[in-house]
Amino acid sequence: MNQTIAVEETAPGLLVVTLSRPEAANSLNTAMGRELLALWLRIADDEQVRAVVLTGAGRFFCAGADLKERDGMTDAAWGEQHRLFEDMIRAQLACPFPLIAAINGAAMGGGAEMALACDFAWASETARIGLPEAGLGIIPGLGGTQLLTRAVGERRAAEMLMSGAPVDAAEALSVGIVNRVCPPEALLPQVLERAALIAAKAPLSVRALKRVVRGGAVLPLDRAMALELEAYNHLFTTQDRREGVAAFNKKRSPDFKGR
Repeated sequence: MNQTIAVEETAPGLLVVTLSRPEAANSLNTAMGRELLALWLRIADDEQVRAVVLTGAGRFFCAGADLKERDGMTDAAWGEQHRLFEDMIRAQLACPFPLIAAINGAAMGGGAEMALACDFAWASETARIGLPEAGLGIIPGLGGTQLLTRAVGERRAAEMLMSGAPVDAAEALSVGIVNRVCPPEALLPQVLERAALIAAKAPLSVRALKRVVRGGAVLPLDRAMALELEAYNHLFTTQDRREGVAAFNKKRSPDFKGR
């Protein structure tokens, strides 16, 4: 049984993963790292999963690594724990289905990195997002420097990372960290509505879009377009493409099977 996360299927193929240590601001400890790693590895090959929403319990998304647990850690223990966290974030990034962050409160350090590792994020008006590691004598180590730079550009990322100063929801929206800002009580319902819309699309198409957008973003244009064409050429031979066209012409909802 999970002790630090909650997993709920709110609709067929639509999962909500909630970081659930509200008494500790949902901070990332060893147990949470293990449970998240096991979850991402377990569902990565589940073809029934259409979309996943990642959020936090209570007033926080995730305050980052649990510094109380880390207090007094030896260098060896710190390194061992961080290797677990590295495996966890890589497993999250490797998930083939869409991951959407619903940032319901403060997302700091490793919490911000988990949000950045999602395909996109919506935020509550109360959200704050920051990477304060420079004030602790380290730097982000779960992809934060690279994911933030890809989201906001080199100069904005440099300022956020070097100052450690968080941004509020409005600024996060303006610089591209989040896609939308919602009232606190509306955040999860609205994110679930968008996730359900995505989950209703052809799953092979959605997974291909994730692969092509992520992969193409770091390739020269000609290679990125070749990656797109490779996915396109596969998809038009699938049953779902035939179903999609047939449903459109018969003015009915498609019944996609992921084949």
